[in-house]
Amino acid sequence: MFDTHCHLDVREFDADRDAVLARARSAGITDQLIPAITRAHWAGIQALCEQETGLYPAFGLHPMYLSEHQESDILALEAQLQDCPSALVGECGLDFYVQDVSQAQQVSLLSAQLRLARDFSRPAILHGRRAFDALLVEVRRAGVRRGIVHSFAGSLEQAQAFVKQGFLLGIGGPITYPRAQRLQRVCQQIPLEHIVLETDSPDQPICGFQGQRNEPAQLVHVVDALAELLQVAPAKIISQTTFNARALLSFSGKRG
Repeated sequence: MFDTHCHLDVREFDADRDAVLARARSAGITDQLIPAITRAHWAGIQALCEQETGLYPAFGLHPMYLSEHQESDILALEAQLQDCPSALVGECGLDFYVQDVSQAQQVSLLSAQLRLARDFSRPAILHGRRAFDALLVEVRRAGVRRGIVHSFAGSLEQAQAFVKQGFLLGIGGPITYPRAQRLQRVCQQIPLEHIVLETDSPDQPICGFQGQRNEPAQLVHVVDALAELLQVAPAKIISQTTFNARALLSFSGKRG
């Protein structure tokens, strides 16, 4: 299995990161994509991915951490992508849920990162919360044609628009909750070829594990929930979503 969104580098895993990795591998999670949230995380993510097999980096600037970003971070990101040809761009995006985070500044920051994703021919890992239409506008404007919409929670029409743009939909813990009926209906109507799995560890705990730290080993519950929803064998979910994730990573890694 491939966990396409896991913040394994954050402090919540400092005390037992090796054990977390061991549990993930025992559960069958062979691959993990580690997206950054600020520039301060890039070095740690790169070192972690170089030390451990099956870990892949994404470098970006999360919209919810505007106060921690500097103007020079975009130039630094350009250099980071130049030095690390296997890295994706992200986590970047728009979050309009929290009202006191400037939407205009988020759009400007996202636009700069999407330009780098386009220029370096890298997939983008997108964060969107109450902002999927605006996010799609920026992706189209930048001409980015590959990536993952992390923790997709939009409508069927929005899902189809992102798929048409070349993006995969990241499905994780929320699908395991009975109340997630709209998301469940979307997953039933979008072909499995356009879906990847994620945990967003240490966040977005699985139903039944509320209040606990999430970790990659919990991805098995996402598989089971999706298999039951689609009425297919878990092995089919695992095979197709892992293929989708690995295909996304088969980019040239060179600047376009």
